[in-house]
Amino acid sequence: MSKPSSSSEPARKAPPSPLRRIAIWGGAAIAAGTLVVMIGAATAVAVIYPKLPSVSDLADYRPKLPLRVFAADGSLIGEFGEERRNLTPFADIPKVMKDAVLAVEDARFYDHGGVDYKGFVRAAFSSLRGGRQQGASTITMQVARNVFLSSERTLSRKAYEILLSMQLERQLTKDQILEIYLNQIYLGNRAYGFAAAAETYFGKPLQKVTIAEAAMLAGLPKAPGTNNPVANPRRARARQLYVIDRMQETGFITAEQADQARKEELHLRDAADPDRLHAEYVAETVRQMMHAQYGDSIYTSGLKVYTSLDSGDQAAAYRSLRRGILDYERRQPYRGPEAFAELPDDAKEIDDAVDDALADHPDNGDLVAAVVLEASPKEVTAVRANGETLLISGEGLRPAQSGLAAKAPAAIKIRRGAVIRVAKMAKGGWEITQVPEVEGAFVAMDPRSGAIKALVGGFDFGRSKFNHVTQAWRQPGSSFKPFIYSAALEKGFSPSTIVNDAPLSFEAGPGGQAWEPKNFDGTYDGPITLRRALQQSKNLVTIRVLQSIGAEYAQDWITRFGFDRDKHPANLPMGLGAGSVTPMQMAAGYSVFANGGYRVNPYLVTRVTDMKDKVLLETEAPVLDESRRAIPERNAFVMGSLLQSVVKGGTAAKAGQALRRNDLFGKTGTTNDSFDTWFAGFQPTMVGIAWIGYDTPRQLGVRGETGGSLSLPIWVGFMQTALKGVPVSEPRAPGGLVNVDGEWYFDEFGPGHGVASLGVDAQAPTSAEALAGAPVGAPPPAEERSRILDFFR
Repeated sequence: MSKPSSSSEPARKAPPSPLRRIAIWGGAAIAAGTLVVMIGAATAVAVIYPKLPSVSDLADYRPKLPLRVFAADGSLIGEFGEERRNLTPFADIPKVMKDAVLAVEDARFYDHGGVDYKGFVRAAFSSLRGGRQQGASTITMQVARNVFLSSERTLSRKAYEILLSMQLERQLTKDQILEIYLNQIYLGNRAYGFAAAAETYFGKPLQKVTIAEAAMLAGLPKAPGTNNPVANPRRARARQLYVIDRMQETGFITAEQADQARKEELHLRDAADPDRLHAEYVAETVRQMMHAQYGDSIYTSGLKVYTSLDSGDQAAAYRSLRRGILDYERRQPYRGPEAFAELPDDAKEIDDAVDDALADHPDNGDLVAAVVLEASPKEVTAVRANGETLLISGEGLRPAQSGLAAKAPAAIKIRRGAVIRVAKMAKGGWEITQVPEVEGAFVAMDPRSGAIKALVGGFDFGRSKFNHVTQAWRQPGSSFKPFIYSAALEKGFSPSTIVNDAPLSFEAGPGGQAWEPKNFDGTYDGPITLRRALQQSKNLVTIRVLQSIGAEYAQDWITRFGFDRDKHPANLPMGLGAGSVTPMQMAAGYSVFANGGYRVNPYLVTRVTDMKDKVLLETEAPVLDESRRAIPERNAFVMGSLLQSVVKGGTAAKAGQALRRNDLFGKTGTTNDSFDTWFAGFQPTMVGIAWIGYDTPRQLGVRGETGGSLSLPIWVGFMQTALKGVPVSEPRAPGGLVNVDGEWYFDEFGPGHGVASLGVDAQAPTSAEALAGAPVGAPPPAEERSRILDFFR
């Protein structure tokens, strides 16, 4: 009998559905991915963390800071360094600037731990997909990147950035991190930090920026090189408006404040601003001094150098020198346009053509470059780089009339496309001018201390960095005569000594030519007092005096004033300024007359501090005691009396007339063939030296300019500002003098005892006793006679 079949086998499970299978594999993949990410992150931390730089030093934040140079009143006059930065403590940064930055860069800065994880994940996946790289950097992350890392956008750099940000958040306060950011970030035009940017773009301290200005600055970090208001005003404006919107959205400003900020007109700093303090030669001189002492570290260590410069005096010196040179330039023949450009007929294309034409002809302070659109003898129409159209007529055409004539040579013809220079006239309107070829210098110092109050080393620092005040060795001409007269006083001469102003002739050797020096104007007055001779700058009187006292004695005497013996050979032309001096030396020399006979050394630097304001160097004003005496006080007083006569009724009479003061002293100077013109003068509290000449010496002017016509007006223009409010101060006569019939004598050289006359009845002093032992100068050696003849002709 058969057994029944079994049906007890277990039932098989149905296969999972496709959706469930996907879910299982997806979960496994996510788990595995998460594990991989965690392992990768852990590995990254393990690998990267030991390599992270230490952030502890940031607690004592010391960025690269430039050398900064200041006038006596704290005005910034120069900055030198790899990065233009003004380190500003957090407490001194205005709230409006902090708010603007936080609104646009990191509104949750004070709430997060340094990392925006959501933004980071978004940026990471975008990078993995090869899509557009994105950033979600917080301010902390930007500090980590800017201080320690490069700006490349890679996952590894981002990992370093995140870990560094975590370290920063642990070791620094939020305020410290924000302070570093506000001082460190690059904002275009070499400006690092918002304080430097405020100066760069608006010419004002950070503490004075408005909401609109703060918004403009806060918009710069995104693209500082291309979106700043100088490089691209349109993009900078769009970014500024976005920042203002963000400030309103985040509650930092009200709707009304936002509306006012949008409407505010911004005034950018103009590099050619005529009101800007121009002290470029001073700043460069200080830079050279600091570099000689501290080396290349000056460009990054944040040294601050304070100078003796007076801002008001410096501005007056700059204006007066430029005005004097430009006045001279107006009297010179017109040399023609600087260049010629082809202008298209299509008006739409002219703007680009003008930009191209002026690219190599930037404005030079108050000398503006323009391209001529139309020209006729009666009217010229020109356009500036900023688009302003100028209409020039009447007196404005006079300096360039030769270039507007119908038959003007092509090289000087003013026509369509000509690049010309124009300047505003005092009475309004524009005039055609030209960039001067002549150079000049002016220096002013306090004769009581040697402190330099103003220094302008040339017409334009951008054109030539050669400092004519300190580096130009030029012949001083008649402005050197007072030092010879000073020597003569010690040999018995007095202001009343009669000297024959008559021609002299020195015989030459066989086959040579006689030496016959002349007065500047070719006229002679015969017997004349020493006072009158200096007033009228008589060359022949000075030659007779120098020959009498001895050239070697005079050469020794002038070293008391700081002049170099080897720059002034011991021969007769020395008395007429045939040696070499710098304007700075002349300032020091005339200071001896101004301060009663003391030698003072000119100085610029009063104090040097480090980045934390620790004083490294300090200059104290000298004490004028007998250890500094250069010449007797009575000598300085009598020389002052003689120089006062020059201003009251001599070659510098225009100074007395213009300034209406009795305490002015000085001497004009004009060298042979008018190669150099000078005026050296002082009031007891201020010495000023003005010089004009060409770098390659040639005659000044068609007929020859003089110190009185060219350099004296510069000195007067400066003193009109420098002496405002300064009381009149006339020196008192010291001991050792006697006044007879209104004239001064040394006690021992009174009437009948000193040199009464010279060259009148005989070619010798009338009192042999007064000149006992004084060598009589011989005619110059033969090898010098040719040079001497040239000097006097």
